Amino acid sequence: MSDRIQVISPVNGEIYAERPLAGGPEIEQTLVRARRAQLEWRSLPVAERAKVLSRAVEAFVAEKAEIAAEITWQMGRPIRCTPSEVGGFEERARYMIEVASRALADVEVGEKPDFTRFVRRVPLGVAFVIAPWNYPYLTAVNGVVPALMAGNAVILKPSAQTPLTAERFAEAFAAAGLPAGVFQHLYLSHPATSRIIASGAVDFVSFTGSVKGGHSIQEAAAHGFLGTGLELGGKDPAYVRPDANLEHAIENLADGAFFNSGQSCCAIERMYVHEDVYERFVDGLVEFARGYKLDDPTDPETTLGPLVRPAAAEFVRGQIKDAIAAGAKMLLDPKAFAKDAPGSAYMAPQVLTGVDHSMRIMTEETFGPAVGVMRVEGDEEAIRLMNDSRYGLTAAVWTTDKDAAIRIGDRVETGTWFMNRCDYLDPALAWTGVKDSGRGCSLSRLQYEHLTRSKSFHLRTSL
Repeated sequence: MSDRIQVISPVNGEIYAERPLAGGPEIEQTLVRARRAQLEWRSLPVAERAKVLSRAVEAFVAEKAEIAAEITWQMGRPIRCTPSEVGGFEERARYMIEVASRALADVEVGEKPDFTRFVRRVPLGVAFVIAPWNYPYLTAVNGVVPALMAGNAVILKPSAQTPLTAERFAEAFAAAGLPAGVFQHLYLSHPATSRIIASGAVDFVSFTGSVKGGHSIQEAAAHGFLGTGLELGGKDPAYVRPDANLEHAIENLADGAFFNSGQSCCAIERMYVHEDVYERFVDGLVEFARGYKLDDPTDPETTLGPLVRPAAAEFVRGQIKDAIAAGAKMLLDPKAFAKDAPGSAYMAPQVLTGVDHSMRIMTEETFGPAVGVMRVEGDEEAIRLMNDSRYGLTAAVWTTDKDAAIRIGDRVETGTWFMNRCDYLDPALAWTGVKDSGRGCSLSRLQYEHLTRSKSFHLRTSL
């Protein structure tokens, strides 16, 4: 096993950065520093923590252009799109900072003669945040900033594909005056990551990644009683009703399926369209997809970049190939996208019809720019098909009938239910999933319940 990580840029296949993996002594020292630093950090009032973290956000946003370029080179998203991740980071961070004072306030339980009673939210200790590469800041901020606001110390393990993100966090926190040891990062192998979790040296693990990775986290965590928050991806469905605004649905769903080359846990990966509008919708979706420019993501004109690595693109091509062999029809010609090439990370968008749930493209997470579209007779069939999945992260409906959207949403097994939009996290709402999409909750006031423990104060004031 190598003692270093190498970032092979999907832009050109060359090494973009290298970093040494942390060894045993460095890991041990980091854990000890975190535990010591947390004792002082937790003693600060929430308002003081907020001042420090607000300065950190300002320092981070000030480097927006450089950070955006690094994202593009590390994971391949077009440079015209990467600045939006910095904007999303700021939105989530500022919201979670602002709401913390209310979420962490003592819970009053009512008056009782001769007694003072309340429940206090107490920080857990050390939070271990394990972030993925596809949205390296938007996913990490969900764990890092709320954990710090709650009074915990944080150790961040970035993806080996996007290690520079951890250094950007560290720079911003240092510029803001965050006490040394309260935030640290480690470049870790998988075995080292599991050992940290199993050691009892951390008190909470926030993980975003695959179902397989989530099981590994749970197995390591089973050695103790630490909490875990697991966001494990999805096979997110969309339903287009006959009363939908088709022009909006087509544009919005194309973006939901193909933005970031489909490499989003909440990307739209399967579509169910009412038979009354099916043909018009499919024609419009295909026409819209033809407008993407698949090219070098450092070019500001590029709208679709490569997948993170050639193997990821080959996995998606394999799903498409299997679907076609089973009777599906491919509606976009890859040759129309000059950069597309077998064996390359550059892959054309694809729309498939004639699909069903016997095909991997409709049941297995794709994480690429390909989507299957099925015709349905109505709401009942759409609900049944949306629920026919091992995943349940987000789901969406396009309709002009809000009551129908709520009625259908009540029956769909999902963590977030959208009407007339998709692929978005509102920091005021709980981000959670069901089934194999994970457990726990990030964002919103509710996240602070997972990052703290309840401590009851029962004070008899007169004898």
